[in-house]
Amino acid sequence: MSDANIAPQHQFLTVGEGLAAREIAYIARPAAGDKTGPTLVWLSGYRSDMSGSKAVELDRMADETGLACIRLDYSGHGLSGGEFRDGTISRWLEEAMAVLLHLKPERIVVVGSSMGGWIALRLAQELAAKTGVPKLEGPKLEGMVLIAPAPDFTEVLIEPNLTEKEKKSLAERGFFEEHSEYSPEPNIYTRALIEDGRDNRVLTGMIETGCPVHILQGMKDPDVPYTHAMTLIEHLPADDVVLTFIRDGDHRLSRPQDIERMLAAVKSLVR
Repeated sequence: MSDANIAPQHQFLTVGEGLAAREIAYIARPAAGDKTGPTLVWLSGYRSDMSGSKAVELDRMADETGLACIRLDYSGHGLSGGEFRDGTISRWLEEAMAVLLHLKPERIVVVGSSMGGWIALRLAQELAAKTGVPKLEGPKLEGMVLIAPAPDFTEVLIEPNLTEKEKKSLAERGFFEEHSEYSPEPNIYTRALIEDGRDNRVLTGMIETGCPVHILQGMKDPDVPYTHAMTLIEHLPADDVVLTFIRDGDHRLSRPQDIERMLAAVKSLVR
């Protein structure tokens, strides 16, 4: 059995210093032999991790095609350390960036699901800002697949719909809880997450990713309305963008046919 066929083990990278230090778990599958394609990078959604079905299937495709693949768990998620309630877009973006700068892939295709789509767009901005900076320059972004992307969801999808009870909880306790359709545990949204979300907005002007973008969006998504994907496209005028609506698709897009669409989109971007 070749090294490429052996399931890679998770490793840990310390991100941050002092009280902000946390151990970030990641799995890095190496490319097979002389394979020269881009590295696939998986970015999970809110309260999701790198062991989810879409992440695992992306890694399986990388194994079958000989491509390298990187998956990670944000702090407070999966195998990573840190408290979930300390999580913000800035914090989770810092962790994704740190793993990439540590592993040093030359070229990447990023696949971001839900909140991972927001972090992917911010990652593109951060990589562009570091271009030409010695020791900080990251990989070249060659493509992006966004699955039910939720950029700016804290401001656009959460804040306008807060109940008086939730507003009071945010003011008095610093967080509020919401029933989750995907877990027995409630979703927790903190004041820090919402305030930090304002500093990471991307739907404020033109987003220049510098690469082709393929968006997959379910039209029966109860969490991120399909009109949100249309709004995102309005902010991607300079890029080669494909938007695929899945008429009966939900938010997770984890059915076999949905995963096949995801893998096909990834393959179309691998050069």
